[in-house]
Amino acid sequence: MKSLEELRELRKKVEKEIKMRKDNSAPKIIIGMGTCGIAAGAREILQAVMEEINKRDLDVEVSQTGCIGMCEKEPLMDVKLPGKDRITYGNLKKEDVKRIIVNHIINTNVVAELVIARLEE
Repeated sequence: MKSLEELRELRKKVEKEIKMRKDNSAPKIIIGMGTCGIAAGAREILQAVMEEINKRDLDVEVSQTGCIGMCEKEPLMDVKLPGKDRITYGNLKKEDVKRIIVNHIINTNVVAELVIARLEE
């Protein structure tokens, strides 16, 4: 930190990240971060999600969860839009993240070929 302005910018960024984790009316993304998920690349998926959301200035709540027992399908990402079913995407690659953000989060179209589970509301 070299200036008060830099501190203000950092505060603004951190407040936005905290809001992304707590907003109940916003779409939700949950990344599986159990040991199996991390070994399969979940950290890279989480990083790609955060970069895409920040780049597009989206209002999305992002959180992490532990192992849910679908180790062979890792890395996993759940998407829950308000009033819609919770969709679980699996066997993800970093390149899939942009497609899911654009199609599912922004345009509300499920990326069917990446879906491994659906939890009805």
